[in-house]
Amino acid sequence: MKPALDYYEDAPYFQRPRIEWPGGKRLALWIAPNLEFYELDPPANPQRAAWPRPFPDIDGYGTRDYGNRVGAERLMRVLDGYPTRVSVSLSTALCIHHPEIIEMGLNRDWEYFSHGIYNTRYAYGMDEAQEREMIAESMALIAEHTGQHCDGYLAPALTHTESSLDLFAELGGLYTCDLFHDDQPTPIRTRSGARFVSVPYSLEMNDTIVYVVNKIEPRRYGEMLKAHFDRLYQEGADSGTVMCIPLHPYQVSHPHRIAAFRDALDYICGHDGVWHATAREIARHYLDRYWHGA
Repeated sequence: MKPALDYYEDAPYFQRPRIEWPGGKRLALWIAPNLEFYELDPPANPQRAAWPRPFPDIDGYGTRDYGNRVGAERLMRVLDGYPTRVSVSLSTALCIHHPEIIEMGLNRDWEYFSHGIYNTRYAYGMDEAQEREMIAESMALIAEHTGQHCDGYLAPALTHTESSLDLFAELGGLYTCDLFHDDQPTPIRTRSGARFVSVPYSLEMNDTIVYVVNKIEPRRYGEMLKAHFDRLYQEGADSGTVMCIPLHPYQVSHPHRIAAFRDALDYICGHDGVWHATAREIARHYLDRYWHGA
């Protein structure tokens, strides 16, 4: 039995080498919309049911379809008013089912990284060959439909195996969002020895965790985002921090929720010491200047 994850070394937070972001900024901010596709009747996985209700789960499917039909474009229009940079955690089947959403993001210079193919197909139970094929196919879809190399990975529906990070690094990836363990980038140890880094992705600020799991009201979510930012901005004066805001268009983009998010962005973007970056830019900056092996 493993006592702990062995991807990274222990590194006490306030005893690390100083990180400096471009232009002397304190905090690197990236916005992470999860653009996802959920199948109405996916293949069964014995370890996790895709829907809480028997087929057809119209409530669950329709709620998520709202994100692709309405929420994604509403979120884009809000973000258009800010200097924020966006990296999309993409269910790559969206390239096939909703290419218009992909195109709208490309027109905004958004980064796309892999969130698997469907958010209703899980890594649980996959052997290495199957998981490698899934990851490789998702990367190929991003290359084909966006012209971008897929540098980042967030496992589909946050389902992992012991091989997930190793496989993505071996397939040419640069960073993972799957560890949730830090407020700064972390060098990651993989079996190939590749230069690979964890870019912070916050489950605490994830709108699905906030609204569905913790059942917090929109006004309070806006306050949480501001408080989260205030602490990281303060600490970033000593060594650069990362704030990620993970979003789902079927959550944050509802009419009664979007204003609280917009108010938080007004506050955050009113500070001069913010580096508005993509996850790829954060990863490359760290790898180029601070990665000395994991």
